[in-house]
Formats: sequence, C-alpha cells, structure tokens
Amino acid sequence: MHRAQILMEEWQYEALKALAERQGKSISEIVRQLLNDRLGKDEPSQGLARIRGIGSDAEASGREHDALLYGEE
Repeated sequence: MHRAQILMEEWQYEALKALAERQGKSISEIVRQLLNDRLGKDEPSQGLARIRGIGSDAEASGREHDALLYGEE
C-alpha cells in the first residue's frame, strides 16, 4: 500500500467520518472502498464476502460459485 495525503472540504471529511463510524471502519477503509467502486476493482476478499451465507440459501447451488466469486456470467 501507498500512503497519500489529500485535502478535502470540511463537509467531505465530516461525511466520510460519519460513514466510517456507521460502518465501523476507518476513514482509510472507506476511501479505499470508494476508490475501488469508482475504479472498478474489487478487493480479493470481497469475492468471498459475496457468497457469505450461501449455505443457507435453499436455491443456491455450486454451479454459481464462479459468478458469485468472480462476477462471471
């Protein structure tokens, strides 16, 4: 990872801070998540998060695991 220093408006900082508190994350995590969403890159662990609870889904099958993990259709 690289360290970066940015300047933002007060309202932007307050919005990030509030979002981080609501989600129980750091501001850095929120910024990385927003960048990933905007730039279209998932963190490796996000693929696994998409299948959380799949075992309790009566209609899910192992055939969908690639689509769930990698976004393949």
